Amino acid sequence: MIGWLEVGLRLVLAVFLGGIVGIEREALEKPAGFRTHILVALGAAMFTLLSRYGFAGSGADAARIASNIVVGIGFLGAGTIWRHGTGVGGLTTAASLWTVAAVGMAVGTGMYTVAVLGTLLVVAVLHMFPRIDARLLRRNTSGTLQVAVRDRPGEIGRICGLLREYRVAIQGVEVDQRTDGLVHLTFTVRTPPDLDRTRLVTALLEAHEVHEARWGTP
Repeated sequence: MIGWLEVGLRLVLAVFLGGIVGIEREALEKPAGFRTHILVALGAAMFTLLSRYGFAGSGADAARIASNIVVGIGFLGAGTIWRHGTGVGGLTTAASLWTVAAVGMAVGTGMYTVAVLGTLLVVAVLHMFPRIDARLLRRNTSGTLQVAVRDRPGEIGRICGLLREYRVAIQGVEVDQRTDGLVHLTFTVRTPPDLDRTRLVTALLEAHEVHEARWGTP
């Protein structure tokens, strides 16, 4: 059995490493942020310590609790996945929770190098890879476009036509007709990688009946 000081250091390190990943998710306002990632890493470390040392000498399988962490974290990650339009969001956050659990398990077993290097790689993937993805892979990106237009016949069709001119694929639209005489549209779209979003917003605002146009959070 390891000493209490070693136990405390491992738990604190799990909190620290989980927090590093959680900060990145929190900054992007994802469903699972700073505290969630800390708790996942801490919980995984605690379960691993219990699995390895709590049942030592009892003849129980020391890997049983740790192996179920991998399965159990999947249920928590599933809660961060949500559908928007025809797409699915939250997969990256679910994957980060799953990986943070692995970091916590590495800390719990005393494999500090694996835990630290794993955390650095997770942060690098979350922070740097979206830029590489956008610049090198040149894939279409998803987003939401919010437009407020005067309630006139044919206006929504003209806006959709303008979006098609800019090669913007409309995946879904929510219509909110308010008492101010405006129709508030929220488009879920996929845009080509070379689209100048500012130019598209300007073109929308120059349309006669459009009163507001802005990009929402992707």
